[in-house]
Amino acid sequence: MRKFIGLALFVGLVAMAGSAQETPKPEVFGGYQFTSLDGWHANGWNGAASMYINHWLGVTGDFSGAYKTGENFHTYTFGPVVSMHHGAFTPFAHGLFGGAHASSGGVGDSGFAMLFGGGVDVGRKAFAIRAVQADWFITRFNGFTDKNNVRVSTGILYRF
Repeated sequence: MRKFIGLALFVGLVAMAGSAQETPKPEVFGGYQFTSLDGWHANGWNGAASMYINHWLGVTGDFSGAYKTGENFHTYTFGPVVSMHHGAFTPFAHGLFGGAHASSGGVGDSGFAMLFGGGVDVGRKAFAIRAVQADWFITRFNGFTDKNNVRVSTGILYRF
């Protein structure tokens, strides 16, 4: 019983300390991405917007496009983000779910996309650098699931 009371007091003190911290401002990211989809490699853009519910939990909307001669791949995903806002380095992790659209030679197909990953933002001011964001990428088109995908991004982050 003493251990339980001690644990409850510890959790309560940590929760009070966490609630005393200010909720981070909304942020917008834009930058370069490299995508590898099961052997298909392409360059493109990545954009995201995040709003935080408390000091460490938020919601992200992520949009991207990757292009190779005559072919393109777009994603639109949403989901939770967990981050640690301390000092100049802000590590984060997210799980994003949504859709994807691939097209080649005027023929396109849409499917499901999931991204699991994270990264590190560097900087305390309104403008910061997203040093790296790496995502494991799962797609599902016409009943076929592809799990051997990676997306790596870098760019500029603006905090309102």
